[in-house]
Amino acid sequence: MPVIDLSSPVDASGWEPDPIVHEIMTPAEGARHMADEMRTHFGLEFDPADLPGGELLSLDTITLTSHTGTHVDAPSHYGSVGDYGVPRNIDQMPLDWFLRPAVVLDVRDVGVGVIGRERIEKELARIGYQPQPLDIVILHTGASRFVGTPDYFTQFAGLDGPATEFLLDLGVRVIGTDAWSLDAPFGDMIRRFQETGDRSVLWPAHFAGRRTEYCQIERLANLDALPAPFGFRVSCFPVKIVGAGAGWTRAVALVDE
Repeated sequence: MPVIDLSSPVDASGWEPDPIVHEIMTPAEGARHMADEMRTHFGLEFDPADLPGGELLSLDTITLTSHTGTHVDAPSHYGSVGDYGVPRNIDQMPLDWFLRPAVVLDVRDVGVGVIGRERIEKELARIGYQPQPLDIVILHTGASRFVGTPDYFTQFAGLDGPATEFLLDLGVRVIGTDAWSLDAPFGDMIRRFQETGDRSVLWPAHFAGRRTEYCQIERLANLDALPAPFGFRVSCFPVKIVGAGAGWTRAVALVDE
């Protein structure tokens, strides 16, 4: 079964609005660290020179948000109260949501701004597919080509409220995108709000999760590698961070033979 990586990297050298700090303890430093730990906590003397090459193990310490890299948003990310009750955290979500048949919708023609329900229905008709309950729906906006640059956070399209509600009413509970957000860029939303005074243009895809419990996968990548719009499953199990509104995932596509 071909496996296609759909995840963007966590890379401290790339541009992020919340910078990643990646500190690496080398194997030699790890040996000295272990000697210090043994002495401090157990009163035992340990000479790093007794190890092969004087090295033990490397250790990475990374400071980042749970929304860095490819990640799954939990309902609790969208607000503290939902029409269905208290929104669940990422460690509480049902695992069977995250290994499901998937469909990718090519909406690259939208450019920057909003993807409406009509555009979603048009693409579904073009590929001849109707999402089933618990299918994973993925938006191919083309934004992943900007990963690691400031453009990644401004040059993309996101769902509006009616489009999101349309997918949720079909029974979809995981919606993914290769963009930084499932909503339109901040600047686009704020500008439209200032022009119209319509509050519904502000984060509608996220706020839809207050009516219907669902998860988003943001910052996917490599969608061009998918051989067809459907006929594959996506595995996107989120890391089990207790009480968190999101968890990182190594999202992959499992292509049917």
